[in-house]
Amino acid sequence: MEASSAPVPSPQARPRRAGYRRLPVEQRREQLIAVALELFASRPPEEVGLDDVAAAAGASRPLVYRYFAGGKQQLYEAALRTAADELSSRFTVPLTGTPTDQLAAVLDRYFAFVAEHDAGYSALLRGGSVVETARTSAIVDDVRRAALQRTLRHLGVREAGPRLTLLVRSWIAVIEGASLTWLDEGRTVPVEELRDWLVDQFVAMAAATALGDPQTAEVLAGLLVLERPDDSRVRRLRELLTPRP
Repeated sequence: MEASSAPVPSPQARPRRAGYRRLPVEQRREQLIAVALELFASRPPEEVGLDDVAAAAGASRPLVYRYFAGGKQQLYEAALRTAADELSSRFTVPLTGTPTDQLAAVLDRYFAFVAEHDAGYSALLRGGSVVETARTSAIVDDVRRAALQRTLRHLGVREAGPRLTLLVRSWIAVIEGASLTWLDEGRTVPVEELRDWLVDQFVAMAAATALGDPQTAEVLAGLLVLERPDDSRVRRLRELLTPRP
């Protein structure tokens, strides 16, 4: 029996896996992070493996390890940092509108992020994930600090006292808790109503804090001047803050 005379393809001539594209180093790394971020956003981190990332990126597992020698943990932290930077960028306050309008606009961008990163956002804030470490917790804390600083800047405050700082930190915690509840309950509350409720929460918390803290009272009085005079919420707030004879 004669041996087949068909040439055996060299390793270089064999077709690459479907979907594989040779990319520059930095572009490939950014692609892997983007793919991982999409997967971590739609599923809890412990349910996402390197094989999932490799398949979604059209790459091989060894290639993923080439860029992230620390494996899934390093890739998760890189994706988390990217998400944290994106979320922090949404804290930018618009230049137009009243102070409460501006807070509402920031919350709109915040909830757009929450909706885009559903499962990943929940896993991130609740903690307890198998990939949670001191580094991942520090990344989350960085986002909270950014939210605190941007809010204080919006209020026109350079040096916040302890009560004003407590007010803003507590409001940020309310936002996080409301976001998780909103996701848990299937987003049954329209996001616009949730946003307006959170703005009202800030006003109410600020009014309560202002009654015992001169700095908060001064900041709040300055913001009220910029609000619409026919706003019923503003009228009620002014009544609360006006000293009684």
